[in-house]
Amino acid sequence: MNTQSPNPRSRAALMLSRVLEKNQLLEDVLPEGLKNLKPLDRSLARAITSTTLRNLGIIDALIDQMLDRPLPKAAKNVRGALRIGLAQVLFMEVANHGAVHETVELIPANSKFRGLVNALLRRADRQGEKLLKRMNKGRTNTPEWLYKSWSEAYGKETATKIAKAGLFEAPLDINVKSDPEGWAEKLGAILLPTGHLRLVDGANVPELAGYEDGEWWVQDFAASLPAKLFGDLTGKRVLDLCAAPGGKTIQLALKGAEVTALDRSAQRLKRLEENMDRLGLKVEVKAADAVGFAPATPFDAILLDAPCSSTGTLRRHPDVAWLKTQEDVDKLVGLQTRLLHAAVDQLAPGGTLIYSTCSLQPEEGEQQIENLLAARSDITLSPVQPEELPELTEVVSEKGYLRAFPCHYGTHEIPKARGMDGFFAARLVKQS
Repeated sequence: MNTQSPNPRSRAALMLSRVLEKNQLLEDVLPEGLKNLKPLDRSLARAITSTTLRNLGIIDALIDQMLDRPLPKAAKNVRGALRIGLAQVLFMEVANHGAVHETVELIPANSKFRGLVNALLRRADRQGEKLLKRMNKGRTNTPEWLYKSWSEAYGKETATKIAKAGLFEAPLDINVKSDPEGWAEKLGAILLPTGHLRLVDGANVPELAGYEDGEWWVQDFAASLPAKLFGDLTGKRVLDLCAAPGGKTIQLALKGAEVTALDRSAQRLKRLEENMDRLGLKVEVKAADAVGFAPATPFDAILLDAPCSSTGTLRRHPDVAWLKTQEDVDKLVGLQTRLLHAAVDQLAPGGTLIYSTCSLQPEEGEQQIENLLAARSDITLSPVQPEELPELTEVVSEKGYLRAFPCHYGTHEIPKARGMDGFFAARLVKQS
């Protein structure tokens, strides 16, 4: 009987291969990848995998730079070991000697590449800082199609800032029911301009004070902004389309709305219902396809947080950069268009529609709205005014869209407290 504990580094290499070779999302790979590991080993395996993905462009560039000749395509396990080894040596606070030894052990003893892996990792340990200083890390770490898209849409200076922001892990953001100042003190959190709280060193969420009592929920700073654009919703019937897991649903319910939360995934709606129960909120939940949904009575307001490429969340989900392509964006654009037209049909005359995505791609944001306005005469743009977000005016565009970049909110004195998810939102009003 083998009583040896599973190896966290071999698990990290396995999870990395599933993400990059089988195009699986990291969040889908983690449950099986971390199974049966001890708590500290779980943390290590997860950290190695996410750190490797967060710095993958840099790591691959260094591997190619240090190799005398390219690795054979069949030697995927060798590149995988080099990737997780370099992530530990260059980007993690681990004992480098142990990290190198344990990573080399992943290569079979009879492999001709074992010595190569050992030599390259030890070279990186000696010369890594010098090699990194010569590199434009943000640019190197961003897939070409993404950087080109951002440069064309926002200019090279902003594209560079976005790419640089993606090198840093996102902090844990919390939205509270009430008393943000009091909860900031209780949780040792930073109080953000909109009343959000930010924990820069992370935490085990269920163990934090107030979680079980339903006093707050996890929600990125930027993700909380679209729901704020409605104004007073007291007593209004509001439809939250593509609602799961429910962060914005919570906001709408707390604003006094009668909320219907709709999502095509019954499984994801279970998580939404769990969140509502924990926070003591009542909403109507419907499992249905938003495009085909035909309410008996149109809604006073609709929030459509549409499925998207999620390229605004790379700090939080670094695997997205390496899994998504322009072709994926093009497919999602078609779905978003159908959802937008359906939402307008489901809205009562005089009602407000907020459309949002956690994408930095203009096709999923500004271009969607401009196409909708050109196609329909029964909907108009209600521009967001800078005074609506007085301490975040940088996220309001000249045309009145909300366009948040990961490099926004970037001047906090604590570096780990800077930034937000990339987000787009537009406010529309249906004509009477």
